[in-house]
Amino acid sequence: MWELFVQPFIDYGFMRRALIGCIAISVGATPVGVFLILRRMSLTGDAMAHAILPGAAIGYLISGLSIGAMTIGGMIAGMAVALLSGFATRLTSVREDASLASFYLISLALGVLIVSTRGSNIDLMHVLFGTVLALDDVALIMLCVIASFSTLTLACAFRPLVLECADPNFLRSVSRLSALTHFIFLMLVVINLVGGFHALGTLMAVGIMILPAASARFWALSIGGLILIGVILAVLSSWIGLLLSFHLSLPSGPAIILVAGIMYVISLAFGSIDGIRTNMLRRSSINIRGKLNEL
Repeated sequence: MWELFVQPFIDYGFMRRALIGCIAISVGATPVGVFLILRRMSLTGDAMAHAILPGAAIGYLISGLSIGAMTIGGMIAGMAVALLSGFATRLTSVREDASLASFYLISLALGVLIVSTRGSNIDLMHVLFGTVLALDDVALIMLCVIASFSTLTLACAFRPLVLECADPNFLRSVSRLSALTHFIFLMLVVINLVGGFHALGTLMAVGIMILPAASARFWALSIGGLILIGVILAVLSSWIGLLLSFHLSLPSGPAIILVAGIMYVISLAFGSIDGIRTNMLRRSSINIRGKLNEL
């Protein structure tokens, strides 16, 4: 058991760096994913993950596989798409989801075009699917900084974020922080997706943000419980996914997200809160009580 589950991380430095990087992403991104789900904005995270692609591609063209250039480019592109979709929604009758979908599709097409035209297929695969097993010390420092900044910012904005999830109209009526809270939240989404992009790629980064948070919904009711369980599930998914990648020679990013997806299916089926099995037992108990009352 030790050789199967622990020894790879002791013997190989690239496995240790990959695990540390995934833990940092889990701590920073999964709590943001909890709020995305509570605000019914899960698909917004997916759209923003694709929106960072052209900025990262331009950073790659300027400086190659530079962590700093690709990070800055991805943040600029992600925030630009978020702001443009917001302005379009406020100045026209277009709904926010339609506006965001339109801009992210434009951004995705532009990013793929840039990488495909000026780079190689290997570069395109690196951008789309990441290289978590190739994380270096600079990338790890950046991921840890992003996770720390995201956690501190989320703690400072926790109360207005909860109010906006519960009753956004009430927050608008009693405070002017509504628009600022929304902007800060979108910034956190973009920053964590940019961090996850370096390890898991633009297509997989949103998975570690959304899937563990969605799984936690079936095991906890409080926001604190959702965040705690979501982070634990994200770390477990990263650990198991990396081991599967190591022992079975699978792509690491997709393996991690697939494990997170399996955990979601298990939670959906057997979760103690609103899981399929729990709901079936509850309905069966209600039917039995009804029949006993009739007797």
